[in-house]
Amino acid sequence: MQEEDDSAANPSRSSRILATKSLDVSDCDGSKEQSVKLCGYLNKLTGKGPLRGFKTRWFVYDPRKCYLYYFKTPQDALPLGHIEIADACFSYDVEVEEGLFEIHTEGKEFLLKAPNRQVMHYWLQQLQQKRWEFCKISGHRDSWCSPTPLFPHTGLVAKDAEAVLYEKPNESMESVRSDFAVEMDSDGLVGRQSARNPVAPPNAALSSLRHWGSEIRNSMSHLRASRGVENRRSVFHTASSDDWEMVDPPTKDTTEHNPPPDSQRRESPSHVQRHSIGSAFTFDFRNPSRMKRPFHMGSGKPNRSAENSPVECNGNKTSELQLRIQSQQEEISRLQEQENQIREELASQKELVHLLQQALRSSQCDWRSTVSPGNMGPDSHDQAENEVDKALAERDTQIKDLCGHMEKLALEKESLQQELKNLKIKVGEINEQLGMLMETIQAKDEVIMKLSQQSSNEGTQSAECNSPSGTREQQELDNLKDSLQGYKSQNNFLNKEILELTVLRRNAESREKALEAKCTSLEAKLCQVESKYLVLLQEVKSPVCSSSEQTRSGEFITRLLEDALQVESTDQQEHPILKPNAVSEYDIYGFKTVPEEEDEEEKLEAKKRALDLKSLSLTDQETSVRVKWDNYLAITMNREMVRSPELKALMRSGVPHNHRSKVWNWCVNFHVKKIRDGLPKDYYQNLLSMVNEKPNPACKQIELDLLRTLPNNKHYASPDSDGIQKLRNVLLAFSWRNPDIGYCQGLNRLAAIALLYLDQEDAFWCLVAIVEVFMPHDYYTKTLLGSQVDQRVLKDLMYEKLPRLHAHFEQYKVDTSLITFNWFLVVFVDSVVSDILFKIWDAFLYEGPKIIFRFALALFKYKEEEFLKLQDAMTIFKYLRYFTRTILDARKLMSMAFVDMNPFPLRQIQNRRTFHLEKVRLELTELEAIRQTFLRERDTTLEGRTLISDDEEDS
Repeated sequence: MQEEDDSAANPSRSSRILATKSLDVSDCDGSKEQSVKLCGYLNKLTGKGPLRGFKTRWFVYDPRKCYLYYFKTPQDALPLGHIEIADACFSYDVEVEEGLFEIHTEGKEFLLKAPNRQVMHYWLQQLQQKRWEFCKISGHRDSWCSPTPLFPHTGLVAKDAEAVLYEKPNESMESVRSDFAVEMDSDGLVGRQSARNPVAPPNAALSSLRHWGSEIRNSMSHLRASRGVENRRSVFHTASSDDWEMVDPPTKDTTEHNPPPDSQRRESPSHVQRHSIGSAFTFDFRNPSRMKRPFHMGSGKPNRSAENSPVECNGNKTSELQLRIQSQQEEISRLQEQENQIREELASQKELVHLLQQALRSSQCDWRSTVSPGNMGPDSHDQAENEVDKALAERDTQIKDLCGHMEKLALEKESLQQELKNLKIKVGEINEQLGMLMETIQAKDEVIMKLSQQSSNEGTQSAECNSPSGTREQQELDNLKDSLQGYKSQNNFLNKEILELTVLRRNAESREKALEAKCTSLEAKLCQVESKYLVLLQEVKSPVCSSSEQTRSGEFITRLLEDALQVESTDQQEHPILKPNAVSEYDIYGFKTVPEEEDEEEKLEAKKRALDLKSLSLTDQETSVRVKWDNYLAITMNREMVRSPELKALMRSGVPHNHRSKVWNWCVNFHVKKIRDGLPKDYYQNLLSMVNEKPNPACKQIELDLLRTLPNNKHYASPDSDGIQKLRNVLLAFSWRNPDIGYCQGLNRLAAIALLYLDQEDAFWCLVAIVEVFMPHDYYTKTLLGSQVDQRVLKDLMYEKLPRLHAHFEQYKVDTSLITFNWFLVVFVDSVVSDILFKIWDAFLYEGPKIIFRFALALFKYKEEEFLKLQDAMTIFKYLRYFTRTILDARKLMSMAFVDMNPFPLRQIQNRRTFHLEKVRLELTELEAIRQTFLRERDTTLEGRTLISDDEEDS
């Protein structure tokens, strides 16, 4: 996590807050649970020395670790830092700058600023609520490895967290907290879409009287400079301090604000008046010809302050000049429109004269060509000449009229231009007068400010007597009411903060006492184990002399075995913090740790295996993987996960239990996105409705296999288990989607594993991804053609990667496909221990079926030396049936799968599949021909055979 740089901050930059309530949908059985996510803009104090100042940062709350991350922009991938909210306390002061509050953590203090008091209260109450919700989870601090909750958000295993981790709410405590709570919102600045187009809220920095002088000077300097920037407003006449607005243009480093287009900047005077406080000067004093819109002078609400009344009087003196300038500008615009119309008309007349002249020339040419002296008589010639003279006379008259009209238009144009020039000169003179008047007003305002400061410093009672008593008292009363309201809000907030911190401190003390009791219990148990171990060593070492001693020794060993086989039952889970037994009845996935139906030796082996798995889960390597995943998911808070080498490496290292639901859901959606895009959103629900309307041919077989799916998992152990109905729905929906396959034994286990971390619909699409995207065609059909091909591909790969073991199996004619066939069909379900199984599924859902080949070879490599020691076919086959359950070190196995098996190109597997596919199809065709021949011969034999009853034989 990189630290925030200490570059220079711009304190005048407007704070922006977007306290966003985004809804992360987690669908469980069709019900959508909404989780609130808090994010938005705040100003954070950073830097050192003269560079210390406020910088705008994007804050995002992470409920997994109760961290408040802050980024430079919402699009950044890496956060600048984080604030630990779980151990933090909050405070603010009414008398300091509005919107300023502090967050105190262990050894650190963070000073943040919201744009106003209302938004500040919203943030503080949200952070208090998030801290309270996080600390109510009783188990989040009991993990020695990770401070995050150790349960996912969806799937069947998520429901285990509701009964184990979450405490029942204390109604009296919640009632007291609600009494101190104040109803606040984020002032309408909510919505994640606003992060892409943030709008700066009103600047509250002008609310202090000590900033008036500098703001007046800045405003006047902008009025004189007039660099074409819109919305420059005077602050001579202001409303209440809560309504003040910064009208200066944004600074260069405010990259989030794009300048509005020119069409939006040319607003009407009425629109400016609605959004302005004080006067709005939108013209250029130095160059009146560059005016873009009419001058407008707005006004705000009358202020009760006595110091502002002279400024208000001075502002009214300029109203007459403003009206005159506005009328002159309207007249100028009207004249300019007339001038443009006249010019257009003149141009059209010129074009008409030009066309008439061309028509005249063309008619003369035509007449001369058609009427020649040799083609007509003298009478007709004289008549034609008379007609031409008349036409020419009419054209000459029209031309003279048009020329006269053009001269009139030219004279009118010159007069309008002269009048426009005179009006511009007048406007320039008026602007100069107005500038001089504004300078005079500024000088008077400075004198007034100095006199008001002197009078406030002296504090003479004569000034109070001379001022209007009613206005003064009313102003003081309003100020006292505002202060009273502010102190009430602060009092409620601090009371709630003290109450919550007290409860959190008591909870911490209770946890500390419970951990001390747990440590004492574990210490006592360790002493008992050591004592029993020493006694056992003594019994083993000493020779057995008599039958009584032998009986006593046997009873002692039996008693030790009984103690060792004890696991934590459900009755012992009333106090989840105090757990003296290291092994629970069920693991975190719901699988039974020590099966009841097995004999004592197998139970002891299962207990030993559970202890070894738990010790492996507490290693530093597992902790490092969890930390890497936490950091990666923190980086992807502002964006979706994408396929990358970094994510691939993390997937191969295994996904932590609490993140697996989210990661699996992303993997499934990534693989089936193209399929789902072409289907309606309620596609799964439509399939379920078909299940209820029509009988399905696969329904009977599905019902038979439901309780045989995962009998050692509590979610599928009985007909009333919460996973049975979900599994039934998923399998029936898939059978309607893919009638070519319908249902195949093995699909039930795939769906059952998916349902442990996904809801119904996502588990259905996970099954679709495995069957229709990952696996080849005919993998789960009646012939299981694709599965048979993969067994031959695995044999070829074993010959290449593990030649010694392959030769050993060939020597004793051991067919490994009898065992490995089920590995490929159900992706190692019920073949390896649960911790390794889900790590295999993590990589499988990301990379596809190539992972199955990698881990199949890695399992053989893990026990290669043990296999080579076996010199009998029956012994080898017996060991093949259970050797995968003895592999517990997942890290070693994954190293063999992803390092020792390299290179492992997917193209090689595809080529071998294509090669063996033709051979298997040919063999299946031959077998079908043999079967048909056998059936025909059997039918022929039965027809020729005469059946004799038992009675006939006796007779």
